[in-house]
Amino acid sequence: MPFIKTRRDLLKLVPAGASLMLTPGLFAEMLEPTARLTEGPFYPDHLPLDTDNDLLILNDSITPAVGEITHLSGQVLSASGSPIRNAFVEIWQVDNNGAYLHTQSGNAEKRDNNFQGYGRFLTNQNGEYYFRTIKPVSYPGRTPHIHIAVSLNGQRALTTQILITGHPQNDSDGVFRTVREPKQRETLLASFDPIPNSPLNELSAKFQLVLGQTVDENQLKEIHGGIAKPERMGRPPGPPRRRP
Repeated sequence: MPFIKTRRDLLKLVPAGASLMLTPGLFAEMLEPTARLTEGPFYPDHLPLDTDNDLLILNDSITPAVGEITHLSGQVLSASGSPIRNAFVEIWQVDNNGAYLHTQSGNAEKRDNNFQGYGRFLTNQNGEYYFRTIKPVSYPGRTPHIHIAVSLNGQRALTTQILITGHPQNDSDGVFRTVREPKQRETLLASFDPIPNSPLNELSAKFQLVLGQTVDENQLKEIHGGIAKPERMGRPPGPPRRRP
């Protein structure tokens, strides 16, 4: 069989008229899949009663959480760039005092009780998600980050973390350094930019989630299951781990 170097060489081997049946986008460049990072031990062990996508206001409270207000949004996409609808996106992070919504979190005695700490969102037909939260802060041992996960029909499809572009602690962060490829590191970074003319000095952050797996057609149309269990569940107990 002749060596195929270009698309034109391939078309020469295809019978007349059959080229019209070639799959659209077959030769399109695939997106770089979002790098995976550890879930860490501090996925909430007791979810809040309020699990919506606004982490600044709990239930009917009128007192907002402390921190730099951030509008976090993006899309969940397949590697070919197709939007993935009906995907559950979860985020969880420390509050402005560096405390997680977890009974074993460090600095728990100073936890901001007005901060939800966890939220979830179901992507729309364009694969879009949105959260209102705070800009992540550092705590001992870690650069600022937001944990984020995607579930499709009850199965965890991606677990990773969002880091701040250009933050000085990134290069020394032990978790971030496990990702060695520069292109993969880029998939974990987001810019937290000021929103022009915002009276509250709010920020905007965009973060694209590209799944490196094949997405079943049913996952794009119907919901057959909910959010996957945390990855740490079902693991045998072990020694305390340094919190990511």
